Amino acid sequence: MPLSSLAAEYLLLEAVLPGRAPLAIGVILHDPAEHRAGVKLRRDWDEVAGPDEIEVFEALEEDLAAKAREMDSGAFLAWLEDSCSNAIRVTGREPAIMGRFESTLNALYRRHVPATVRPFRTHLPVFDVPAAAGSWGRERVVSSEEPGQWIEAPPDLRLSSGMFVTRITGRSMEPKIPDGSLCVFRSGVTGTRSGRLVLVEDRQCSAGSADRYTVKRYTSQKRMTEDGWEHAVIVMEPLNPEYEAWELTEDDSRYAVIGEFVRVLESPDE
Repeated sequence: MPLSSLAAEYLLLEAVLPGRAPLAIGVILHDPAEHRAGVKLRRDWDEVAGPDEIEVFEALEEDLAAKAREMDSGAFLAWLEDSCSNAIRVTGREPAIMGRFESTLNALYRRHVPATVRPFRTHLPVFDVPAAAGSWGRERVVSSEEPGQWIEAPPDLRLSSGMFVTRITGRSMEPKIPDGSLCVFRSGVTGTRSGRLVLVEDRQCSAGSADRYTVKRYTSQKRMTEDGWEHAVIVMEPLNPEYEAWELTEDDSRYAVIGEFVRVLESPDE
């Protein structure tokens, strides 16, 4: 089979409703080399359809994803092209430059599907790490108007106003957090931090230093005194054994915990 026939491709799924222009509601990505097809649809269906149609649209992504799992990926695209018409239709196939599959699917979705930004309901603010530290540190909490970019979160992630997204560089937390990953954090870490992965700012490093921010596992070792339990030492641990842990005291003002790691949103392209 010629190499060109194995090129990745995508199609847009459109809603064509009475009295409205065709509207992109999702993207289908097909990687024939891996025999894989992926589906990502918007979630703001009240912006797309009337009350009687919302339930149908809400079930659409799950139905299409199940069909993609059941069928050969090429046959799935052919079925879509033959089946979709009237209220829901697909566009022609377009070439796609493949990186990591999920990252490519998400990038195509953001580029072509005009989903409504609903702060902390479907979308989270994106900052570079210094901006995240300034916005979510001890001094203040960011407002929903400040970030220049919002990114749609996965449907299974329960959002709150203390969450933000930033890109983490470095290999110290691999394999859990790959170098260059876009990650979700939660500010205002409450309760015990021991065992949690936290984003930490080293205030003694210069503003432009690559070492000023890091993610580590916060481990607290305690000891019993006459007055009760107290922290004997706090250890910031990497997950990658090629890197070394370091210690700090609980009241060390040099370090500030900016947020708690929630999950990797996107890994870098391969």
